[in-house]
Amino acid sequence: MKQNKADLIVIGGGPGGYVAAIRAAQLGMSVLCVDKRKTLGGTCLNVGCIPSKALLYSSHQYDKAEHHFADLGIKIGKLSLDLDQMMTQKDKVVEQLTKGIDFLFNKNKVTRLEGTARLRSPSEVSIKTEKGEEIWHAGQILIATGSESASLPGIKIDEKKVVSSTGALSLKKVPESLIVVGGGYIGLEMGSVWRRLGSKVTVVEFMDRIVPQMDIEVGTALQKSLTKQGISFKLSSKVSAIKEKKEKLSVEIESSSGDGDALEADIVLIATGRKPYTHGLGLEDIGVALNERGYIVVGERYETSITGVYAIGDVIPGPMLAHKAEEEGIAAVEAMAGEYGHVNYGVIPAVIYTNPEVASVGKTEEELRDAEHAYKVGKFPFLANSRAKAIGEAEGFVKILADAHTDQVLGVHIIGPDAGTLIAEAALAMEFSASSEDIARTCHAHPTLNEAVKEAAFAVDGRAIHI
Repeated sequence: MKQNKADLIVIGGGPGGYVAAIRAAQLGMSVLCVDKRKTLGGTCLNVGCIPSKALLYSSHQYDKAEHHFADLGIKIGKLSLDLDQMMTQKDKVVEQLTKGIDFLFNKNKVTRLEGTARLRSPSEVSIKTEKGEEIWHAGQILIATGSESASLPGIKIDEKKVVSSTGALSLKKVPESLIVVGGGYIGLEMGSVWRRLGSKVTVVEFMDRIVPQMDIEVGTALQKSLTKQGISFKLSSKVSAIKEKKEKLSVEIESSSGDGDALEADIVLIATGRKPYTHGLGLEDIGVALNERGYIVVGERYETSITGVYAIGDVIPGPMLAHKAEEEGIAAVEAMAGEYGHVNYGVIPAVIYTNPEVASVGKTEEELRDAEHAYKVGKFPFLANSRAKAIGEAEGFVKILADAHTDQVLGVHIIGPDAGTLIAEAALAMEFSASSEDIARTCHAHPTLNEAVKEAAFAVDGRAIHI
C-alpha cells in the first residue's frame, strides 16, 4: 500500500479548508487537501452560497423586468422565463469558481485528492479513492468537513418533492406552491427566489418571528417587506407531518396554541438549519471530544482534545458562515506555524441576500438591553439617501448602536440596498474600536449608499443632516 507524507492534511475542501490549505502552503508547509466531491469549494460553492446568490440575482432581474422597468422608461415585449437557461447560468458560475480553486491549488503547490478520509491516529489518515486506499502520514491534521442539512423527525427529504436547500437550487419547473419550513437565512432566500418566479410561498417558523438571531426591529421590517412581496408567514408554528395527496403534498401544521391546519404544496423546502458533518471521520476511534450537540470541541488555537488534530468552520461551535470558516482556517494554520492567528468573533458580519438585503455585525439592541449595557441609537432611512432614491431602492434603514459613555460602536444593523457590502465599513470600524463620531467625521463620497451609514452615525447624537 502506497504511503505518503505531508506537513498538513486538510480534510474538507470548502471555504475553510481550501483557504487554510493555501495559507499553509504560503507558510512553507507541504499540504494535502482531501474532499469527497469532484469539485472543490464545499457546500458553499457547489450547492450553497454561490448558486443561491446566482439565482437570487437572476430572479431579482426577472422581477424588476416584470414590475419596475416600465417606471424607468424601459419597455419590453411579453416577458417570459427560461428556467433552463437560468439554471445553466447558475451552473456556469459554479464551474468557473471551482476551477478557480484548482488553479490556486496548482499555483500554491497544494496536493489534492478526491476521496473519503478517516483518521487512523493523530498523525495518520486513510483515504479511500476510486483507485483504492491510500495511507498518508501528517505532521498536523485539520478537520474542515463543514455541515449538512438538518431535517425534522419523521420527515424524509427525497430532493424531489421534499427538498433541502440543495434540491431547491435545481427544481425543474417553478412550483405552483412552495412551503418553506424555517424562517432563517436559507429559507427566506430560497423562498424569495421562487416567489419572484411565480410560486405561492408560505414560510412556517417555529419561533414567534423570522430570523430570530437578528435585531428584532430589522427582522420585523424584513418580514413586512417580504409580506408585501407576496410571501405568507405562519409563525409560532411547526410542521408535524407531510403526506402525499395525489400530485400534491399535504403539510400538517400545528401552532403553539395547539391549533391545527393543513396546507397543500407542490414542493416543501426543509430549511430548519444545519448540523456538523463529523460522521465517518473516525473521531471516536482516536478520542476527539465532541460537545452535547455534536460539535468538535477546540481551544483558542483550534486544536482539539487530541494534540496535532485541529478543527475549524461548521464542525466547531459558532455561526455557520463561510467567511467565519475562512478566518478560522487562516488563524489555525498560522498558529501551527508559530505565528499569531486570531479571529474576533464579536465582529463577524451576517447577511441575508433577500431584497431588501439585511446585514448585521456586533450586538443587537436586545442583547445590550439584556446585559444592561447603556447604549445610544442612531438611525437613518434610505428614503432620505439620494443614491437610494436615484436607483429606486429606498426601502430600509441603517441602525447604529454605540456605548452611551464612550461612544464606541457596539453593533450595526442594515436593511436596504446592498446591505451586505455596506456592512463591511461597519465591521472595519468596529475592528479598530471606532466611535460613532469617527464614522460621522469620515468623509463619504456623494452620492453613495454609504452616506446612510455616516448619517446614522451622526444620528447617534441627534445630528443627522438630511432628516
